[in-house]
Amino acid sequence: MFQFNGFNMMFPDHSRPFNTTYKCYSVSMLPGNERQDVENGGKIIMPPSALDQLTRLNVVYPMLFKITNGSINRSTHAGVLEFVADEGKIYMPYWMMHNLALDQGDIVEIESVSIPVATYSKFQPQSVEFLDITNPKAVLENCLRNFACLTTGDLIAIKYNNTTYELSVLETKPGPAVTIIECDMNVEFAPPVGYTEPERKEKEEEPMTIDPTELMPEPTGFVAFKGEGTRLDGKKKKDNGTNDAPAALRQTYVRGIPDYDHPYGLLRFDRSVRKTDQLESKLEDSKFQEFQGEGFNLKKNRK
Repeated sequence: MFQFNGFNMMFPDHSRPFNTTYKCYSVSMLPGNERQDVENGGKIIMPPSALDQLTRLNVVYPMLFKITNGSINRSTHAGVLEFVADEGKIYMPYWMMHNLALDQGDIVEIESVSIPVATYSKFQPQSVEFLDITNPKAVLENCLRNFACLTTGDLIAIKYNNTTYELSVLETKPGPAVTIIECDMNVEFAPPVGYTEPERKEKEEEPMTIDPTELMPEPTGFVAFKGEGTRLDGKKKKDNGTNDAPAALRQTYVRGIPDYDHPYGLLRFDRSVRKTDQLESKLEDSKFQEFQGEGFNLKKNRK
């Protein structure tokens, strides 16, 4: 009998994890001033006896707990903020009670756990108003500082600019429950509930006010049937209000194709060269050849 007690004194309560039951209440039932820091986070308030028991157990820090509603077998995870609750009671945020389908004074089971550090999480806003936030990732990062854990399937609530937004935790890695204390976590957002992609309407080409064929130059050289017809009886041709001859003589409009291989930064001016211009250019070239070799160096001739 003495040896057995001595064994317990050498290893006190190391083989038993923290596992007990409490009556749960929302933060609004907590005596004293309103605690928005608890309502806008993911931590609970426990009684001082829990702290006394946890200090005697081999509990891994930070202290994380699994909260289970045994009547419907639904659970979530949370951290602890303070040990100031009345004995036999715990206080938790309202969104957490809503996830566990708890009412004021219901019995919940609290168990200390050790969960992996988060590396990835995916959220889905429950309203399209969440898209009005300029930088949602920065807002979420700031709000998650009041959280200790994330559980897949939870519906958490964050507050920004006096507005409460609900986010569904769709996925967490490396497990269904992770701790987000001092971690480097990648965050993604799924489309909000009720969000629809805007329809992309193809822009219709506006009709051109000027017919491109009117800008085409008239053909030069021989053109068949260019003249106007005359009647054999000598009478004048009736004018029916249409003038098809000029349109028939115009060249067919061909839309230009840009030169995609044109060198960047090169400006090219293409002009039609007339015969007189060609003769003048030949004369200038011949004059230039005459004066080749007659240049002078300004530095040498300068006195």
